[in-house]
Amino acid sequence: MTTQRAATHRARVLAVVVASAVLASGAGTAAAMRWRAPAMIAQLQEQTQAALVTVGGRGVVARFTDAAGQATRHPLLLGGAGLSNARRVAVAGAVAAVPGMGGVHWAPRAGVVAAENADPLRACQAQVEGLLKTRSIRFAEASAAIDPGSHGLIAEVANGLRPCGGAIIAVIGHTDAKGDEAANLTLSRERALAVRNALGRQGIDLAQIRAKGLGSARPVPGLAADDPANRRIEFALIAPVSPQPTVIDTPDPAGSPDSPGQSMPLWLEIAVLLGLTYGLGISIGYGVWGGRLRAGEQVSAQD
Repeated sequence: MTTQRAATHRARVLAVVVASAVLASGAGTAAAMRWRAPAMIAQLQEQTQAALVTVGGRGVVARFTDAAGQATRHPLLLGGAGLSNARRVAVAGAVAAVPGMGGVHWAPRAGVVAAENADPLRACQAQVEGLLKTRSIRFAEASAAIDPGSHGLIAEVANGLRPCGGAIIAVIGHTDAKGDEAANLTLSRERALAVRNALGRQGIDLAQIRAKGLGSARPVPGLAADDPANRRIEFALIAPVSPQPTVIDTPDPAGSPDSPGQSMPLWLEIAVLLGLTYGLGISIGYGVWGGRLRAGEQVSAQD
């Protein structure tokens, strides 16, 4: 019995030690994350400033805080009133390409349609449509091979799509009505897939992109179905997907156009993490205690 009591005592002590160690580790991790948040934001700001200089974003400022003054990696771009739409697209794309950056959006500006400001996806859609209004992505005859002269346009489209990272991007291929419709349908899909892969090489997440071919089913309004101008690639932003929150993500200003979705305040994330860590430590400790206790009982029984 003395041996059993000693084993039980040791198991209890070990359980407390394990629980305390796990709790201390969790508290240290949470504190380290909270301590690192300002440093991470400072690094993003430094890299963003360098990107703005490189892309010609004179007068543009990236705000990495929400209305409550808390850190967020989803910056709002301010200023740049004299920049053209193409330059604004390039600036937002350059900022979005900074490693670790979340969604990037411009602040509302005077003279822009209010609905477009309220819906950043519509703004991205308008930017891409503007790029394709006078140019088109071209392919080799009866082939899904992208014409080398169109790679620059695809790079511009990718820059226009980057600020809406997290949205589902539909790449839709169309053909004219000449030839066999089944072959047209296959070709339109293969061309959409080629553009999807080209966007992936430009850094757009392939998981966001859906490729679809419609053949000649949807000609351009006002054109005959067999008009070659129906051969085209279109883009549509279907639905937003909220980015996975990180420890430094916080809610953006209510109703602001750069809101990536509600995320937990930093202090609450840390409190939840500590609670889960403590529960895990207690579970591990009691598991070890129970195992030692059963082992002691078996030894006692054998004695």
